[in-house]
Amino acid sequence: MTWPIAFVFLLLLAALVSFVWERIPADLTALAVLVVLLVTGLVPENDVLGVFANPAPITVGAMFVLSAALVKCGALDLLSGWIERTARWRYPLVMLALAGVVALLSAFVNNTPVVVVFLPITLNLARRMHLPASKLLIPLSYAAILGGTCTLIGTSTNLIVNGIAVTQGQPAFAMFELAWLGVPTTIIGALYLAFFGLRRLPVREMLTSILTAEERREYITEAFVQADSRAVGRTLAEAGLIGAKGVRVLEIVRDGAPLDTERTEVRLAAGDRLVLACRPKGIVHTRGLAGVDLVTELQLGLEQIAAHEGALVEGIVPPRSALVGYTVRESDFRRRFAMIVLAVHRKGQNLREHLDTLALEAGDVLLRMGTDQAIARLRQHEDVVLFDRPTLPARPQYRKVAWVLSVIGAVVGAATAGWVPIQIGALVGCVIICLTGCLKPKAAYRAVEWNILFLIFGMLALGLAMERTGAAAWLAQEIVRGVEVAVPSAYKAMAMLACMYLVTAVLTELLSNNAVAALMTPIALGVATALNANPRAYLVAVMFAASAAFSTPIGYQTNTYVYGVGGYRFSDFVKFGLPLNLLCFLMAMLMIPRLWPL
Repeated sequence: MTWPIAFVFLLLLAALVSFVWERIPADLTALAVLVVLLVTGLVPENDVLGVFANPAPITVGAMFVLSAALVKCGALDLLSGWIERTARWRYPLVMLALAGVVALLSAFVNNTPVVVVFLPITLNLARRMHLPASKLLIPLSYAAILGGTCTLIGTSTNLIVNGIAVTQGQPAFAMFELAWLGVPTTIIGALYLAFFGLRRLPVREMLTSILTAEERREYITEAFVQADSRAVGRTLAEAGLIGAKGVRVLEIVRDGAPLDTERTEVRLAAGDRLVLACRPKGIVHTRGLAGVDLVTELQLGLEQIAAHEGALVEGIVPPRSALVGYTVRESDFRRRFAMIVLAVHRKGQNLREHLDTLALEAGDVLLRMGTDQAIARLRQHEDVVLFDRPTLPARPQYRKVAWVLSVIGAVVGAATAGWVPIQIGALVGCVIICLTGCLKPKAAYRAVEWNILFLIFGMLALGLAMERTGAAAWLAQEIVRGVEVAVPSAYKAMAMLACMYLVTAVLTELLSNNAVAALMTPIALGVATALNANPRAYLVAVMFAASAAFSTPIGYQTNTYVYGVGGYRFSDFVKFGLPLNLLCFLMAMLMIPRLWPL
């Protein structure tokens, strides 16, 4: 082992630790890796910067735009109405219908917007079937994942593996080449969801269930501090407003502006206006405080906030939300949306303390309270996706729907026929979509999940370093040497195929699937070279394993989405997803050697 190889492995280890630690965003970790490679000169500068010309992330970005256009024109709404009509059917039939529609869409559209659009539809379906939402949400995510394995553009991992393979002299994958494996696996997966979902999926409550009946009856009101009050010069705790049962101070307004400092540290002054959320018993308590006059709801024109008025609502923070990275206080949530945040559900935990200082992340589920008018206004924002009820179908824009479907069909058809490379066809499609007014340029730029693209760029640079320094070849030879000791030579190629699949699958459950695809592809090619085997079979194994992430809520972004919404526990994904992982593994081991002979 040379020192460049050792350095690359240390860099790889540091990146993996950072991904698992999650203190640093994954895209920032990837960019840091790229910068280290540039600074150290381990790989020539032009080669490192050459990853920005790789067709894979360019195609991924273009597919984000085409997916956004499909959602924006209301094409998915047309399908959602049909799904809602299946509520009278039995669970297996409903699940087959839902999985079929979602898988079909995910084969051509980015998985995340499909799941985001179908979240409120699925929740409404569960209500109409008198089932807990937890019986439908994990299958929704799994169906999207399975559908993505059926085509080259179905998931970004397929595009990444294909892009790296092409740069290393391998022929590009055809648009529907993966369908020979993906379609049968998707059908078997849909049958598993249909016939085992009702029995094996748990009964979980959504975020609203953490509130008691009284907590759902809160009033938003205000109080003024009198000049002769004993509260002047005291903190909220000293004045009896912190820790008081049934009272929460939402905001302190002084001289017409809310104070940005931590509320617990503020000393009250005469004329301060306190914005309070009070339960009925809290109002009685506040009226009893000396020197604090409670202004009635009638005088201020405020409305009672009560659950039966539909003023408790849950919603999820989507990946492209402007709220990501900002705290509730920094985003000025109460004044922008005229609502208050009562709780946040993140990665299996319900958070109710110190919400003002909690930086929001994509996938966070927020429990909010506000008037019906405020909720109606919030529905118009793309920063939060509400799922108290399904979104109203967009007014059918048949001309735009026809344009978008025609463009996507042309992109797929041209790539399938081999007339143009997929990245060129996708870029041309994006330009046509914007020129025809189906999507405004600003909305197109916003549709791109730039953090994913920069994660891919960084991991492509690390994969390039592994190839150029010989680290990938060295690791592949060591793996092959280890297999030779334990496996007869006749089964060596098959054993290595299973090894590549399982290592990729395990890493995907813990790390970003895009990062794993970029890292494992050079190793898979090295293994194929060392074995003198068909590299295509090993590339397909990496593609499939990097997408088929069912056993953890962190392995795939759509799993993370439904994790918070359904109130699931981590173990729920292990119990229900692991059998599906094993089914996919068996299908891959049976079909890959037959479709792409070793």
